[in-house]
Amino acid sequence: MQKTNTKKLTQQEITQYTIRFWKIIIGLVAFVIILIFSIGLGLFGKIPSFRSLENPKSNLASEIISEDEVVLGKYFVQNRSNVNYNQLSPNVLNALIATEDIRFYSHSGIDFKRTFTILFYILQGKKQGASTITQQLALNLFAGHERAQNPFKRTIQKFQEWITAVRLERYYTKEEIITMYLNTVDFGAYNSFGIKAAAQTYFNTTPAKLTPPQAALLIGMLKGPSYYSPIRNPERAIKRRNQVLANMEKAGYLSESETEEFQGQGLNLSFHPANFNEGSAAYFRAVLKKDIQKIFADQSITKADGTPYDLDRDGLKIYTTINSKMQGYAEEAQQQYLKELQRQFNRQWGGRDPFKGKDMMNLLVQGMKRSDRYKELQTQGLSNDDIWKNFRTPVKMTVFSWKGDIDTTMRPLDSIKYYKLMLRNAMMSMDPQTGYVKAWVGGNDFEYFKYDQVKMGTRQVGSTAKPFTYAVAIGNNAYSPCYQVPNEPVCIDGWCPRAYKPIPGYLTLKKALANSQNFVTAYMMKQVGATAVATLIKKMGITSDVPAYPSICLGVFDASLYDMVGAYSAFVNHGVWTEPIYLTRIEDKNGNLLYEHKPKVVVALDEQTAYVMTDMLKAVVNQGTGVRLRYKYHFTNPIGGKTGTTQNNSDGWFIGITPKLVTGVWTGCEDRAIHFSATNNGEGANAALPVFALYMKKVYADATLKVPKGDFEPPRGGVNITLDCDAYSADAARPDSIAKPSVNTADKLNDNIKF
Repeated sequence: MQKTNTKKLTQQEITQYTIRFWKIIIGLVAFVIILIFSIGLGLFGKIPSFRSLENPKSNLASEIISEDEVVLGKYFVQNRSNVNYNQLSPNVLNALIATEDIRFYSHSGIDFKRTFTILFYILQGKKQGASTITQQLALNLFAGHERAQNPFKRTIQKFQEWITAVRLERYYTKEEIITMYLNTVDFGAYNSFGIKAAAQTYFNTTPAKLTPPQAALLIGMLKGPSYYSPIRNPERAIKRRNQVLANMEKAGYLSESETEEFQGQGLNLSFHPANFNEGSAAYFRAVLKKDIQKIFADQSITKADGTPYDLDRDGLKIYTTINSKMQGYAEEAQQQYLKELQRQFNRQWGGRDPFKGKDMMNLLVQGMKRSDRYKELQTQGLSNDDIWKNFRTPVKMTVFSWKGDIDTTMRPLDSIKYYKLMLRNAMMSMDPQTGYVKAWVGGNDFEYFKYDQVKMGTRQVGSTAKPFTYAVAIGNNAYSPCYQVPNEPVCIDGWCPRAYKPIPGYLTLKKALANSQNFVTAYMMKQVGATAVATLIKKMGITSDVPAYPSICLGVFDASLYDMVGAYSAFVNHGVWTEPIYLTRIEDKNGNLLYEHKPKVVVALDEQTAYVMTDMLKAVVNQGTGVRLRYKYHFTNPIGGKTGTTQNNSDGWFIGITPKLVTGVWTGCEDRAIHFSATNNGEGANAALPVFALYMKKVYADATLKVPKGDFEPPRGGVNITLDCDAYSADAARPDSIAKPSVNTADKLNDNIKF
């Protein structure tokens, strides 16, 4: 047998081994301490300071908020918006703590008990996560949201997380930490960053209203947003959700029966992926963004470090005057009527090709060259013949229609024809006293038609310009609304306008405006002069070019819907033009005021003249071109307005006035060469007025809006002008001389006609 060596260690050797062991232990501890101290000094990478903890960098979406505190939409790179602790459902908090950090409220950033437990699991080959919620927050905020793959770098990163976690626990309350965490987590695709965006995207709700199964689903996604996506992997999502529900039961947040009930439910998603086109008032939001960028640049509004604000990343709160309900009603009214109007427009062609002829073909080619497809083919180096061939080759595409998107196969050239024949429509509604814009519909659909037709686009205004000439005649030249003029052709410096269905005989100014008579309007322009009318038009807020030509009385100039609605508001607001306002203030993510709008006002008319004009515009609705508001749409309350139809029926307008709302509507095609062939269809009374009518019906039907139906407020000193033309005898109202009345002439006619 082999003899075993059983030599015993001497006491001296045991002492030496013990000392060596403790040296190693102390050395390791010292190394770790020095390492942590070095990491704390930033030798292995910068550790966030207190200031950076106070202001963590993240891509926060800026929110556009309506006057009734509804988020109309967002500007974002990442769809991320912060919430406060009191805006979180207890279900979210319970699901998170039960799943990610059961001792969250008892540790100080690092759960050492859990850490050593995880080390034991790792030695057994079992992968477990040891990071607390606070550590995960540290990673989300300051480590680029990604764990390092290199073991040494990951070790350094872990110590950085520990240091930052301890600092977070020192500077913030538990409630603030868990809120910050939920605001920074990534819920995967569909631009869902933070609990607020996730709740909206997957359930179309807010974090405060999330139910236990909804909260469990979202918290379960944090382990792997793509792997547990309820859209891509619904079975995995349900399994993971049920595990979170089980965790909640184990932690005492749910009863056994509740857990069983919730685990038996389906996903019950209400999926609303976010993009810029989503939300209300997309055209308005696009215009607003450019305005804010210009305001910040012009007024040198920057962050504390001097860098410019980024609307897509800095989480600004943008407060507007838009009313979310009115905006919805405006969009609904457009959709409701344009379906019918487009059918009328399409029927007029009767199977004929509208693009026959050289001019129309040039229009088509022009549209082709402006298209994105044409520009893309050019960059590929294709010849004109190859590009033309491409446009004549059918491809699959989705096109806009008033009934909804249509998936079809169509030649790109035919799609250009299709869109050229698509009616465009825009609408704006504002409070004439405050100037606050309540609704803004800049076009048919922002996804397909990016050009805003409220403020950015201008079109010929037609007969909606006529009230400006009458306002000059009544205000500056003291004509009575009951003054009579022969409705017969008149020429001014070689300009001889034509008239559509002229009413024969003498007409009062009031009746002439009500029935949109060109001859009487031109006659009054001859009396007051083009310069005076152009001056008033500019004074009432029209920013486009208005040359002092006689033809401006019939609206041959171009103006935006935004400017025209603002101008008409001066009639309602006792002659005071108030700049249309849609942006009230901007705050940074911490609630600090960055900008506040200061309204501009101009006294454009005296009160008496303004009130006479509201009365004359009421006559348009009561007995003139806007009368279908009475007989077809059954409005009985005081309403005024003016229809407008431009040459060849290219543009249809209606601007309606009520004491608390002035609303303008425009309808036309992209190109003026394409239009209604018959005035009965293309006139403003048919092409624009019905949208106004449908909108106002919805507004009046909503009692929460509290829009009154009363009459226009008279001047403070009372009305000193006779508005009832029946009060005059025919002889008194019809002067022997139709020249501009002087004071003496007016005295001979009727003291009340001249004022």
